[in-house]
Amino acid sequence: MVDVILGLQWGDEGKGKIVDVFTPQYDIIARFQGGPNAGHTIIFDGRKFVLHTIPSGIFHRQTLNVIGNGVIIDPFILFKEIDSLREAGMEPRENLLVSRRAHLILPSHRLMDAALESGKGSAKIGSTLKGIGPAYTDKYGRNGLRVGNITSDSFTQRYELLKSEHLEVIRHAGFDYSSHLLDGLNFENYEKRWFESIARMRDLKIIDSEIFLNDNLDKGKRVLAEGAQGTLLDVDFGSYPFVTSSNTITAGVCSGLGISPHRVGKIFGIFKAYCTRVGSGPFPTELHDVFGERLRTGGNEFGSTTGRPRRCGWLDLPALKYSVMLNGVDSLIMMKADVLNPFPEINICTDYSIDGENMEGFPFELSDENIKPVYKEMKGWNTTLEGCTSVNGMPDALSDYVKYIEDAVGLPIDIVSVGPDRLQTLQR
Repeated sequence: MVDVILGLQWGDEGKGKIVDVFTPQYDIIARFQGGPNAGHTIIFDGRKFVLHTIPSGIFHRQTLNVIGNGVIIDPFILFKEIDSLREAGMEPRENLLVSRRAHLILPSHRLMDAALESGKGSAKIGSTLKGIGPAYTDKYGRNGLRVGNITSDSFTQRYELLKSEHLEVIRHAGFDYSSHLLDGLNFENYEKRWFESIARMRDLKIIDSEIFLNDNLDKGKRVLAEGAQGTLLDVDFGSYPFVTSSNTITAGVCSGLGISPHRVGKIFGIFKAYCTRVGSGPFPTELHDVFGERLRTGGNEFGSTTGRPRRCGWLDLPALKYSVMLNGVDSLIMMKADVLNPFPEINICTDYSIDGENMEGFPFELSDENIKPVYKEMKGWNTTLEGCTSVNGMPDALSDYVKYIEDAVGLPIDIVSVGPDRLQTLQR
């Protein structure tokens, strides 16, 4: 079976850490969507690693890691990641496999991303400017280039044709890219490094991932599917149009890895003990006060991909229950409980109110102007969790907080994370 780990909020829930913790139980870790707009942070042995494209099981050499067909890849960023791991004494190429059907992000996709975002003015969606939207647009417009194309004699010709189409759109938008930098490089230098990475990519283990995964499942191997971003950024069910360009929910596992629904096993949903969001878009429980700043500084809430400060707020139960419903979650995992340590009181949003009346369910459109959160105040634990090594050692107030969420959502919280290290993970 293919078990699934995915985020239940607006991303940044801590999926990377939990995938790393779970990896010894699995034979294969497989990313099923997203691209280098993701940032999965893993901390162990006093070292910190941030992964953008490579699955988070890469630190366990006995486990294979697959970049699935639903992922989009920028070769330049991929090899920056690979080289960073090699400098740290690892060799990710030994247990990394890449789907032949995964689409490529071209340098001109990134220029298009910047041009389109710039043209939106105050209506910006908060893009990471990694070329995600334009690359997925070409994929679904049937114009994209895939990993399997890089060995073709016509690859460069097809690249140049697609690039010329992109540059025409950029010029039409009036965007001057001559001074625009991509990861500190101008377009020509970035393109040169991109093609150098394409050459290196030909030496990776490139596979028909859908056949590989199904063959291994037939042999009884255990697979864990790793999602990126979060449910509320899903292109269909998230806070549209302030969403990503892929399906971040359980249904995306099937199309993103080439497996049938009956192969999906247990679904783990990850959420923070509070809420965060990067970029634009509605956020009903956002705090614009000292409490929001305390969450940001205490949780080090700055985007691991963009470095932008994350917007912070109290836990949103209507949104969490909606995400649980969409994904068919079996087990909840609560992250960053330690960030709430200094709060003597904690609020939880239990309902939304419109014009003074509580509403049922999750709305078609969230609007911070119309929707007001209804809060329940709970006693905080107001103490450090550094010495907390088991659930039996949790403060009573934290146990009460966990129990209240379980009762509200109707699911068990099987893991509580009380710190960033892989060892600071309490299994209930």
